[in-house]
Amino acid sequence: MTPEGDPASRAPSPPDPGLSELLGGRAGAVDASVPVVAFALGWVVAGTAGSAFGVNWGAGAAIVAGAAVALWRLRQGRRPRAVLFGLAGVVVAAGVALLTGRASDFFLVQIVSNMGSALVWAISIVVRWPLLGVVLGTALGQRSRWRRDPDLLRGYQRASWAWVLQYVVRLAVFIPLWAADQVVLLALARTVLSPALVGLSLLVSWPLLRTALPGDHPGIRHPR
Repeated sequence: MTPEGDPASRAPSPPDPGLSELLGGRAGAVDASVPVVAFALGWVVAGTAGSAFGVNWGAGAAIVAGAAVALWRLRQGRRPRAVLFGLAGVVVAAGVALLTGRASDFFLVQIVSNMGSALVWAISIVVRWPLLGVVLGTALGQRSRWRRDPDLLRGYQRASWAWVLQYVVRLAVFIPLWAADQVVLLALARTVLSPALVGLSLLVSWPLLRTALPGDHPGIRHPR
């Protein structure tokens, strides 16, 4: 009989959770897409694409849609700060379009945000504080203990490059469309491409992380 307290008698550790489980489901992508679709529809339905009137309709539709999503999520018990932050992003994007009178500038905030995100993720890898590790370490209640595990640190650095790349791909698509004032194509790319890239990053970064760990490593739940 295996003596009590022997490692062999202990229950096996639960398997590592998937990245999608830790980073959230599809709700965030849907919430972010609704105001974008509403803006493009409002702009097109106004029948004056390219005029200030069309921008006004699009901006108004986006804000109404964003407010509706925010109220729905608050009723579901979502954290008010996250909900209001998302609504504020919609209001700012609509405000930029109204200020410039150019419908494609509704997406300018998103483009600048993607630029900043790509830069911050890349810097975090270089300074050995990969953001994927920061996010997952916080979600797992580890704070910064994962940084003292060289294998886990290397894995988070390697996997974080997948997230840098997806921001670069977004910019390679969004910037030419924005420069050409392609509002409908921008909305389509924002609605379809962005969630697809996030899903691909989740799919790719997990094996990048796991293959950086030796076979006897206890997993991301248990930094050495």
